[in-house]
Amino acid sequence: MTEQLINVKNLSVQYKTDLETVFAVNNISFSLKKGETFGLVGETGAGKTTTALTIMRLLPAETGRVTGGAVEFEGRDVLELPEADMRSIRGERISMIFQDPMTSLNPVMSVSEQIAEAMDLHNRDGKSPAEIQSRVDEVLAMVGIPPSRKHDYPHQFSGGMKQRVVIAMALACEPVLLIADEPTTALDVTIQAQVISMIRTLRDRLGTAMIMITHDLGIVAQTCDNVGVMYAGALVEKGTAEDIYTSADHHPYTVGLFGSIPNLKKKTNRLTPIPGL
Repeated sequence: MTEQLINVKNLSVQYKTDLETVFAVNNISFSLKKGETFGLVGETGAGKTTTALTIMRLLPAETGRVTGGAVEFEGRDVLELPEADMRSIRGERISMIFQDPMTSLNPVMSVSEQIAEAMDLHNRDGKSPAEIQSRVDEVLAMVGIPPSRKHDYPHQFSGGMKQRVVIAMALACEPVLLIADEPTTALDVTIQAQVISMIRTLRDRLGTAMIMITHDLGIVAQTCDNVGVMYAGALVEKGTAEDIYTSADHHPYTVGLFGSIPNLKKKTNRLTPIPGL
C-alpha cells in the first residue's frame, strides 16, 4: 500500500480585516499519497491559494488565521510545529511554484545565486560551493535552460523561461511534495503547454507528489490522479480524475465549470459563464 504523505483534515482559514472577516477556507479535507497528483480546481477566490499557503505556513501574519483543522505532513501537524522546524521543511520537503514568475524572482540576483541560496539554506550534507554549483547546472538542464545562462538575471529571460527558473528553484532540494499554484497563468497558450508537459515529465521522473492548483479543467485531465472542486471556500466535490470527467452525477458548480468550457467543434454564439461567488 502506498504511504500517505499529507492529510489535510477539516481545515478552516479566515482573513480578518478592520472592515470584515472573510471565511476563505471552510472545513475542507483531502489526502495525498507519495507520487500522486491532486488537483484543486475552482474559480478565482475559491480558496485554492489560501489552502496552499496554509500548508506552507505562509499566510499573512497580520490578517490570516487558521481557525480549525490540521495539516499532517509525514505524520506531523505542520500547523503546530515551531517556525524553526517549519523552515527546515519549507523549500526542502515541500516546495511551491507561485503564480507569477515575474514576481517570484529577485531582480538583482543572478539565476545561479537564487537557486544556490535555497540549496545552501538546506545544506545538511555539507556540500561544497562547487557541488552546489554542479547541482544548479543539473536542475537548469532538467528544465531546459543551458547552464551557460546561470549567471544571467531574471530580466534577461522570457516569461516562459522565468517560469522554468522558478520550477528549477522549487526542485533544487528534491522535495517530496510540490505545490504548483496556477503555474501557467501569466504565459501564452503555446508556452503553457510546454511548461505543463515539462512539469508532468519531471514529476514522473523524480517521483514527486504534487498539488496542482488551477481553474483549467484541461490541465487537471493531463496531470491529476485525484481532483477536488472548490467553491466559496468549500470542497464541494472530490474524486478521481476519471470520476470527475465521466460521472453523470455532479455538484451544480462542477456542472457550471464544464459548461463554461468552449466547444471547439461547433460554433457557439455565447459562452456559458458561472455567476461566481
